[in-house]
Amino acid sequence: MTAELVRGQNHPVPGTRLEIRVSAGKPIVAGATLCDDHRKVRGTSWVAHPGAPTLPGLEVSRQAAADHRLAVDLGALPDGAHQVNVLLALPVGVAGPVTFGAVAAPFVAVTGLDGTEIASYTITDLAAESAVVALELYRKQDGWKVRAVGQGYAGGLADMLADQGLPEAQELATTINDAVAHGLARSVAAPPPRPADEARVRAAAQGHTSPGRQPTPPEPGPDAPQPVTPAQGPGEGGQPPQPVAPTPADGTPAAQPADGGTVNYTHPRRQTSAPPPPPPTAQPAAPGQPARPVAGDATGWSMEERLYNQVWGMFEDLARSAAACRSAVDFADSRMEQELDKVLSDPRSRIGGVGDAAREAARARHGDLVDQARAALDRDLAQLAAEAEVVEPALPPAFADWSSPIWQGYRAPMEIPMALRLGGLSLPERPDLRIPMLVRLPLERGLWIDSGRSGRDSLADADQLRRLALDSAVAHAARLLASYPPGAFTVHVIDAAGSGQSAFAPLVGAGVLDEPPATGAAAAGAVLTRLTQRVDLVQMAVRGGMADALPDDLDTGEHLLIVNDFPHGFDDRAVTRLRYLADEGPAVGVHLMMVADREDAAEYGPLLDPLWRALLRLTPVPEDHLADPWVGHAWTFEPSLAPPGSQVIGHVLDRVGAARRTGSR
Repeated sequence: MTAELVRGQNHPVPGTRLEIRVSAGKPIVAGATLCDDHRKVRGTSWVAHPGAPTLPGLEVSRQAAADHRLAVDLGALPDGAHQVNVLLALPVGVAGPVTFGAVAAPFVAVTGLDGTEIASYTITDLAAESAVVALELYRKQDGWKVRAVGQGYAGGLADMLADQGLPEAQELATTINDAVAHGLARSVAAPPPRPADEARVRAAAQGHTSPGRQPTPPEPGPDAPQPVTPAQGPGEGGQPPQPVAPTPADGTPAAQPADGGTVNYTHPRRQTSAPPPPPPTAQPAAPGQPARPVAGDATGWSMEERLYNQVWGMFEDLARSAAACRSAVDFADSRMEQELDKVLSDPRSRIGGVGDAAREAARARHGDLVDQARAALDRDLAQLAAEAEVVEPALPPAFADWSSPIWQGYRAPMEIPMALRLGGLSLPERPDLRIPMLVRLPLERGLWIDSGRSGRDSLADADQLRRLALDSAVAHAARLLASYPPGAFTVHVIDAAGSGQSAFAPLVGAGVLDEPPATGAAAAGAVLTRLTQRVDLVQMAVRGGMADALPDDLDTGEHLLIVNDFPHGFDDRAVTRLRYLADEGPAVGVHLMMVADREDAAEYGPLLDPLWRALLRLTPVPEDHLADPWVGHAWTFEPSLAPPGSQVIGHVLDRVGAARRTGSR
């Protein structure tokens, strides 16, 4: 059973690998310090904070948030560490509450890795404090215990760290506050333009030159924020980006093609320098009213980048607003339960009007807290909905929904956009408010369009789901083809059983495929052989710095392989090649899109698990299977499909095919 601790109470901790969950209703800073057997911090290297979030056996959040999850491995702590202090503080220098007396009482829980709650503590009776030691984990003979502390400090982080014996307390507090201030800015910092050496030489090798953006960015400064990007898709394990490197990831010099340009197959990364702010286009709002939203109201080097960052900012704002409301409601529920338990524990209040009055007062306080939380969420949702109304019509084709009028005037681009729309994301609090799901280009990982039954579609017709999955695959392929300059993107199709003939007809009819869909085991094997050989050849050339030795007839553009109805018609050798393409292909411009039901491949057992993990799972029907990188909400993904009866995808594919044939816009 969970131990609900009060200040000063302790409880044994089973095991050494734990998670500490913090919920406060408002963005706060979470950190931790290690102490020796004299309860002293030996130096800044024993402090985990947003600027340095990891220590041996300890990892904390990188930025302020309403909810935190801290990972602790007591068995991996440094030698001499006998105590772990969990610290909470309010952000300094940003709008918001400045004391814990102005926020809901923080709730802290110690859980096992499976989520089983071991002990919890609600930190009450805080007033003027802006920093607090929430709890401590300490050695006790051969085991560990957790103690509820709740020691607050009106002097903030500096006083709290100094009280733990840290001589550099003031300097470290300043460092932490600076890191938090950067993190509280838009989580997704503005990505830079593609540098000239990343103008996709694959297209240039075919004679299709794509001029890149060439502004002169400022020099990266020491305070440049580290952006957070789910470039691989929400909740799918994306890593924070690194500065753009002029060499491949393995450190070898970039290969040079025969014409003197630079071949660089590494994924473009964002710079860490701050881009210029957006132009002051917003009209001032009336006093007491929220600012009127405008499209492009974010930092960036161009309107495309500003819109990209604005979309991700809306995504984060919605995630945090919903988290704050849910946390506040959870706190209200917990508080009411505690108050009702207190009333019931007193025999004198079980009868008569005293008990009824106490229960009614507890319910009234609960209702007030819930109403306040939902009113704040409604304000945030209304502002985000107003922003979405002005942002959606301004999105460029690669970001826009298929229903956008911008597709009616589509023309083939001369350069690759920075991102691509795969669908929309929403939360139950406002299902009609959909945030575009954008992923960076070129794709860092392949896609898996799941044609199986799961979640909401568990009762749907299996044949209908397969057709919807194929329609989704064609829509994604059409958008990719439309986002690249003519001839810079090639699509291959393997339809071993021939079951997708009608679905692939728009691609075939528009002439955007170099060859008809491969049917039968022999044709499928031939396509896989060509693509794996291409990956091998380009990898060797790039790693050896010998791009000029590539055959003149080698197509160095981006390639997409759509595989339908897997695993029908695939032997073990073909499966091995698919796994190889999923792992190694994206780095050299070969991407995989599987249209399959994972249950159909169950006969392979765990052999295919690495293949599925390497791909970003998308569904042809709405399903809540994706998570954001900030608070981990379950988001409902809705695929980007053409409106019923619309011919927009066919229209765009015809334009793409015409541009490929003429080699121009």
